[in-house]
Amino acid sequence: MLNLIKKEISLCLHPMAFIFLSFTALVFVPNYPYEVIFFFSCISVFFYCAMARENGDIAFSCALPVKKGHVPLAKITVALGLQCTFLLLTGTLCAAKGAIVPAEQNVNQAGISANLALVGNGAVLLGVFNLIFFPRYFKNPDKIGVPFVVAVVAVFLLIGAFIVLRFAAPLYSVTLNGPNSENTGAKIIALITGLAVYAALSAASCKLSVKYFQKYDA
Repeated sequence: MLNLIKKEISLCLHPMAFIFLSFTALVFVPNYPYEVIFFFSCISVFFYCAMARENGDIAFSCALPVKKGHVPLAKITVALGLQCTFLLLTGTLCAAKGAIVPAEQNVNQAGISANLALVGNGAVLLGVFNLIFFPRYFKNPDKIGVPFVVAVVAVFLLIGAFIVLRFAAPLYSVTLNGPNSENTGAKIIALITGLAVYAALSAASCKLSVKYFQKYDA
């Protein structure tokens, strides 16, 4: 399994996956729907899987002396590593923004502020993407477009829901909005809840992906 992961990083990981990590700096853009930032993490997964397809990676991996079920697990593990790095960078930059930018400039008129709750929302978005994209992708790894479009549509619908909640629900507009120094406990709970949802959805994605890939004739 470890050798498969090394193979994924060495042969399949597209350079754009690292470039998209820099998009976490968009948390410094004023009045921006920050949940949209996590869409770029979804695109990095698309580039990663597209490069694997163009290089004939699935057939190559299945020809190796490894369990077939480990092939999707290795690929998803690398993708999860990218996503967790994205979440960590977002949280770090949100904290930096809170320390550098005056509190009155932290107010976001386009959605929730750059804080811990935002990272929790982002984790949920990425978890939903994983649950929809990877099982569909591993049904037929040669077909990437449709699984990606379906997953991204669901992600943007959820982004829209988060933005509506920011203005319609007091929990989001008051308690979870604003800098981390305000209602810190509630924001930490939102972060932990989001990460738990991400872990559960990603685990389900792995299980379904292995199940479907076992039926795929590579």
